[in-house]
Amino acid sequence: MPREIIHTDKAPQAIGTYSQAVKVGSTVYLSGQIPLLPETMQLVEGEMAAQIRQVFDNLAAVAEAAGGSLADVAKLNIFLTDLSHFPLVNEIMAEYFSQPYPARAAIGVAALPKGAAVEMDGVLELA
Repeated sequence: MPREIIHTDKAPQAIGTYSQAVKVGSTVYLSGQIPLLPETMQLVEGEMAAQIRQVFDNLAAVAEAAGGSLADVAKLNIFLTDLSHFPLVNEIMAEYFSQPYPARAAIGVAALPKGAAVEMDGVLELA
């Protein structure tokens, strides 16, 4: 099955040997997004809520470029350097997702690229 590389200027550019997303058939694999502002490629400043929202905004932009939306997310992975922020992720996630919610994992990690406190990736299934 052919692969389609997904790219948008509305999300941070890949800063390594990866694509923003890869579409295979009706499945889209979203690469991890950290709270980078697409315009400056700098981490968003401010409280943790701003960082979480920026990650969701970045994921949404890539999902849209693939022909979908966050409503098409079947699986979401959340990586946090401090799991005490997980309730805040839940609260903000409710602003971006509605039921039925995607399958999800939350993983505590020692560090993330560029010193970010949160990263998320996911899998979309387009109808």
